[in-house]
Amino acid sequence: MQTITKEDILEILTATDKDIINFMLETAKYRENNLITFSKNIFIPLTEICRNDCGYCNFKKNPDDPQAIILKTKEEILADLKEAEKYGCKEAMFAFGEDADEEEIVQIKLKEYGYDNMIDYIYDICQMTLDKTSLLPHTNGGNFSFDALKRLKEVNASMGLMLENSSKRLMELPAHNKSPGKNPDLRIETIENAGKLKIPYTTGILIGIGETKEEIADSLLTIRDIYDKYGHIQEVIIQNFTPIPGIEMEDWAEPSFLDMIRTVIAGTLVFKDTDVSIQVPPNLNNDTAQIFLLCGADDWGGVSPVSPDFVNITSPWPGIDELKQLTEDAGFELTERLCVYEKYINNEWLSDYILDKIANLS
Repeated sequence: MQTITKEDILEILTATDKDIINFMLETAKYRENNLITFSKNIFIPLTEICRNDCGYCNFKKNPDDPQAIILKTKEEILADLKEAEKYGCKEAMFAFGEDADEEEIVQIKLKEYGYDNMIDYIYDICQMTLDKTSLLPHTNGGNFSFDALKRLKEVNASMGLMLENSSKRLMELPAHNKSPGKNPDLRIETIENAGKLKIPYTTGILIGIGETKEEIADSLLTIRDIYDKYGHIQEVIIQNFTPIPGIEMEDWAEPSFLDMIRTVIAGTLVFKDTDVSIQVPPNLNNDTAQIFLLCGADDWGGVSPVSPDFVNITSPWPGIDELKQLTEDAGFELTERLCVYEKYINNEWLSDYILDKIANLS
């Protein structure tokens, strides 16, 4: 069980001067090795239609936007996957807007493809991925019901959903005031249901969207409490808001470098007695990424040699060679992992279908 208190976290989040250095040194005590992991993936957006309209989002498109991805075809997706195979990618990260099939334009496409809803479609896409490629599916499509998660577990090696923040107050701010799916109660329910179903899971927090330091502390402790109950959270992302031209919050101040340092340290110490990885997206922190390794981060997340980060379209991935150089320059060793962590590769956590696939990869 976690022993760090909210007061401890707030001390870290408000630290200055030598205290920050001391907290960085504290994180080093809990690092078991010098390995920094990443997953070589392809990011495939199935649809850019979404019921939410977050103030910081550039992923969601309007249904009448001629450039919008309404719903990719199986043929298009398989072609993307085959291209990813050529680059040695092992993870197929499928993202799509939450409850996209509530929109008539998506319903029409689904009917055209022979489906009634997005869950049936993504299930078949994941199954196709397993049957016809060497990649493992990882699905991230917003909140799902218990039954939907149970079904998708059969054909996914892992899944994910960002908590972002546990405070309902943010529902009143530009970040989430037009996004019913960002209600933290709904997101916590989804993350907990994934735990009940023993789905290896990724979650995390987003900082710089109007939250207080108290709300950051509460959010980290919420994730830790869920982990203590179910043990299914394999990595926690500490993600910084980055303004993008054209979004509602384009003039919003991004979090400071020190705020990111403090938050990564806090995340590391909240999970210090677990094997949960702390992940910082390298493409959102090109000039500062190395310092987060010294703050306890041990994972770069999914990095793609073939596709952009469609959620952060103005922030290109570093090349794998560049990432290796950044990592080694800081005194660490870069190593590739699967989208499901090794401790979960057994029949308690994965379907026989997925286990057979992983066995054939080795």
